[in-house]
Amino acid sequence: MHALAAGMPHVTVVHGSGDNPVYQVGGKSFVFFRNPRPDAVDPVTGERFPDVIVFWVESDADKQALIQDASTPFFTTAHFNGHPSVLLRACRIGDLTYAELAEVVQDAWLSRASARRAAAWLAAR
Repeated sequence: MHALAAGMPHVTVVHGSGDNPVYQVGGKSFVFFRNPRPDAVDPVTGERFPDVIVFWVESDADKQALIQDASTPFFTTAHFNGHPSVLLRACRIGDLTYAELAEVVQDAWLSRASARRAAAWLAAR
C-alpha cells in the first residue's frame, strides 16, 4: 500500500498524529492512516480499530459503490457521512488483489490531483 501511494507522481508524505503517514498530492491528502477513534470499533469487543486507512473517492456514487458491495472490505462510519472517502482496515488489505488495491490508490490520487496532473498521468498510461 505504501509503495503504491508513494509511487504516484508528485506525492509528498507528511506525518499526522501518532506519526501516521499522510500521502498528499499538491498539498491535498488522498490516503492517510487514522489513529484509533471511537467511531470505528469492533462490533463484538467494542475495541477501537487500530488500523483504519482512509482513501479519498471522486464522488458519493463511487463511495456508495464500494461500501454497498458486500464483496469489498470497504466501510464508512457516521463520522464520514458526506465526506468523499472510504475506510479500510489494514488487516483486510489481503481481501483485495494487488490490482484492486492499486486501482483504489490511483483513484484516490486522481480525485485529489490537479486537473493538469491527472490528465498528464492518464495520458502517460
